[in-house]
Amino acid sequence: MSEQTAAPAELVHLEVSDAVATITLDSPHNRNALSRQLITELREHLATADADPSVRVVVLTSSGRVFCSGADLSEAATVPMHEGARAIVALQRQIVALTKPVVVVVAGAARAGGIGIVAAADVAIVAEDATFALTEVKLGLTPAVISLTVLPRLSDRAAALTALGGEVFSGAEAAAYGLVTRAVPAADLATAVEETVASLATGAAQGLRETKALLGRDLLARIDRDGEELVELSARLFGSEEAREAMRAFLSRPKP
Repeated sequence: MSEQTAAPAELVHLEVSDAVATITLDSPHNRNALSRQLITELREHLATADADPSVRVVVLTSSGRVFCSGADLSEAATVPMHEGARAIVALQRQIVALTKPVVVVVAGAARAGGIGIVAAADVAIVAEDATFALTEVKLGLTPAVISLTVLPRLSDRAAALTALGGEVFSGAEAAAYGLVTRAVPAADLATAVEETVASLATGAAQGLRETKALLGRDLLARIDRDGEELVELSARLFGSEEAREAMRAFLSRPKP
């Protein structure tokens, strides 16, 4: 097979063991940004796990310190703006609508669209020193499509502070704000996840499916009602000259 036809390396991995499907984001070159390929693979693995009768719980994690850095700004010039925004809405909806509980694990950094994934999950367990930031305001944007899942989790005061400020906040603060379920010392993260997943996995398939549907009903209705309007808002802001200039400046910064 020639280099031109070689398939790209997989960015998202799926492993099933003992009733648990572990999905791992593994795109270190762009800090697990929500590229077209990463979203496509993630959605495929979520569908596979959902259809597997042996799976009781889905764990969503990352291979490196960065869980997800948000939208892939390097694709902004090649991927239609509406398409990218709709893909993120569809991903959040799929996580909420999945028939198995989804546990998201954040050891390091989650930014912008990555926080939408965290908010869409049923349970979020993070390190106390993990970092979060709704950075859109710094780029002339707003957390439009991820607000579908993020705003129902946050208190009104926390939403105003984090979305208007765009500043970094810790895993411990994320728990206080309602964004995540639990924050633990980094050394205890693996144990906390293991204990939570083991507890969830004791649920009967029907009980998990119907309880998750009950809990997610209002969130799904919100996504279906407001999703397209927020796609339009996101696309309009991404296409503005102010945002384009800010993104060009961001992409031209020296890498750390």
